[in-house]
Amino acid sequence: MLIKSSIRAADPAAEEPPGAAGIPGASGAAPTATPGLPVAPGGAPDRHRLTATQGLAALSLDAMASVAYGPEAIVLVLAAAGSYGLGFTLPVTVAIATLLAVLVASYRQVIAAFPNGGGSYAVARAHLGPRTGLVAAASLILDYVLNVAVSVTAGVAALTSAFPGLYDQRVVICLGVLVLVTAVNLRGIVESAKAFIVPTAVFIGAIMAIVVVGLFRGAPVSTATADGHASVLAGNATSVGALLLLKAFASGCSALTGVEAVANAVPSFRAPAAKRAQRTEVALGALLGVMLIGLSVLIGRFHLQPVEGVTVLAQLADASLGHNWAFYVVQFATVVLLALAANTSFGGLPVLMSLLARDNYLPHVFGLKADRQVHRHGVLALATVSGALLIFSGGDTNTLVPLFAIGVFVGFTICQTGMVLHWRRERSPRWRAKALLNGFGALLTGVSAIVVTATKFTEGAWMVVIALPLLVLAFEAVHRAYGRISERIGLGRVPEPPHRDRSLVIVPVSHLSRLTGEALNAAVSLGDEVRAVTVTHPDEEDRRETEALRRDWQAWNPGVELVELHSPHRTVGRPVAAYVDRVHRYHPNTRVTVLIPEVEPAHIWQRLLQNQRGAVLAHAVRRDTDAVICRLRFRL
Repeated sequence: MLIKSSIRAADPAAEEPPGAAGIPGASGAAPTATPGLPVAPGGAPDRHRLTATQGLAALSLDAMASVAYGPEAIVLVLAAAGSYGLGFTLPVTVAIATLLAVLVASYRQVIAAFPNGGGSYAVARAHLGPRTGLVAAASLILDYVLNVAVSVTAGVAALTSAFPGLYDQRVVICLGVLVLVTAVNLRGIVESAKAFIVPTAVFIGAIMAIVVVGLFRGAPVSTATADGHASVLAGNATSVGALLLLKAFASGCSALTGVEAVANAVPSFRAPAAKRAQRTEVALGALLGVMLIGLSVLIGRFHLQPVEGVTVLAQLADASLGHNWAFYVVQFATVVLLALAANTSFGGLPVLMSLLARDNYLPHVFGLKADRQVHRHGVLALATVSGALLIFSGGDTNTLVPLFAIGVFVGFTICQTGMVLHWRRERSPRWRAKALLNGFGALLTGVSAIVVTATKFTEGAWMVVIALPLLVLAFEAVHRAYGRISERIGLGRVPEPPHRDRSLVIVPVSHLSRLTGEALNAAVSLGDEVRAVTVTHPDEEDRRETEALRRDWQAWNPGVELVELHSPHRTVGRPVAAYVDRVHRYHPNTRVTVLIPEVEPAHIWQRLLQNQRGAVLAHAVRRDTDAVICRLRFRL
């Protein structure tokens, strides 16, 4: 090893300074099992994955909560045709329930065919091509983000209806609920399922109680909730057009959002993941179908009319259970579940983003998992974008609803179409019947997507129409960037055999300390030659500090050369980067490493006391040279 013991100044004109970039690689170790715990195929203990019951609580809240606004959406559209139009509530709901059955059957097959998750994205990518797959992914991402915003604002709106004094604080409350749901999901999807299983069970029990008790009622027990509120029912209507029925069907289909979440998050289930996910999907479809049809039957039985300021579900609870404690239990359960329905997005979107990252359509950081099998970066990204939407909308549900459900219908249609091609290619037993079922579903959801987009276009749906292609373009831009990186570093090609180059380690110093000694110890262990560099300035105070450092260095005599870099400006990054560049020009075959010693304080708050000199140096060297940067942390 060549070690020079001298002190000299660096002359840019006469210096014969004795650099190559390294690309950080990724290394992975085989997953290890925790003793005594069952391990899933992905290598993670099953205790961090979902059972079928937990999956129902973690991934079905969106769909379950939709019974609070799905039937109401149908009634409000049919009210334009008066009491005669309301008579079509049950037929429209049965049509939606039929579509629900088709979707559940389809997604059950999707789970079996694509057990790695991804839902419509995985189906479209396999059978309709990458571009269509990206459209499906973009539609799902939009739906998931909007679901968080709509669910939180709807829950808070129900809360402020009961407590009007909180109305002016609804944005703050919305953000508080979002922080709560995010925090629970950062602890793992199983933790979120455990936290939300009780509210889910209470809500399902409350709705079932309304349906069962109401079926034994010949007339409403109470109408106190609707008394004094103006009816929105149109008068003198004696016919219902096909367009009105189609619009009612499309509006009611908002109750189907969230049906795809289980298929998107199959890897989150315990082994056998596909079987558990299929059982969860069927249970979700059965419960949702029974609740939707049951509530619609009661709407007809009680001749319910929509009124201003009171939800249809509140009127049904009043008519079936009476205006008592049971009524308030239903309202409270509805508020809680609406607010927590955002959890469906937190269960499905991070998994979808990890699949996109795996396929190089999103930054690879979204594919990373924490120790609790949490895609934390996906969770935080979803929370950030949803929070921005909440602030933008001012916590107003009506601002967001026109944007909702379009994306999910696009995803439904693409998924069903892809499954038709899947059956044609696979030709398994009864493939024609399965393909016919999926084709019928694609037709229904496609028509619904068109109708919803057309009727809500001027109310804000145009933003979704624009956002979809923009998201696809963003995915493709990321994919091209990864392609260029892959080509540049020769990913997948066998590299040349490793060879040893002469190495030089440059250590920036400003004073003598134990940190300086540790840095030189590391440097002489790494390189054939070591040089310490210090940046000097013409100011009188700086000259005195330089003379002191020169004198102390000579007295210490570490066996390492100290090079002085003169700079007229009070900066350290550019002079060091310029010196490294000169080194590389004079000795192009020398591998240069810049070792930057830094103090790592004992407490996070103490980082505010640091001057960030190391970060400035690293940025300048990285920007202007090809040297390898090594930041040595000295822990206090």
